[in-house]
Amino acid sequence: MRFRRKGVSAPLAIGAVLAMVAVPVVLGSSAEAAPGCKVDYTITNQWDTGFGATVTVTNLGDPISGGWTLSWDFPGNQQVQQGWNGNFGQQGTRVTVRDAGWNGSLGTGATVSPGFNGSYTGTNGKPAVFTLNGTTCTDSTVPTTTTPTTNQNNMSGALPDAPLSGHWFSAQFQELPRNAYPAL
Repeated sequence: MRFRRKGVSAPLAIGAVLAMVAVPVVLGSSAEAAPGCKVDYTITNQWDTGFGATVTVTNLGDPISGGWTLSWDFPGNQQVQQGWNGNFGQQGTRVTVRDAGWNGSLGTGATVSPGFNGSYTGTNGKPAVFTLNGTTCTDSTVPTTTTPTTNQNNMSGALPDAPLSGHWFSAQFQELPRNAYPAL
């Protein structure tokens, strides 16, 4: 197939046709930081009605610079009595630990280890689910969810339903610059 030049090269014309014929493209919105964390809850010592524990949190996601909050629910009647390396609070079975100020930043792969002494009666079970800044710690990063959007350029009917070969195709390339850019 041979193109006659009328001021526009064949590659430029091909690129223009491909750009105009493109099917609506699905685009993702800008991504947020990928959250992810790992928690190791260790009972360091235990006696009749008390225990000590360390909660080592590893940030597996993007760096955290604005402070962190770790939360969990005790499975029994455990009560935090005193804590360190964080500011502890408890309401019912729900424990919330906020950074201590000096340890409010967690880079990717960084750890923080708040610890506490607590009391209990009956069984001293370990918490099953931990959240860091609202994200459930699963020992991996959480994929960032993006909402697809559709390209709003409605190109339906831009070209007639015809094969992209033969005379019709070459004729469209010759007319494309004049139709697409009338001022040229």
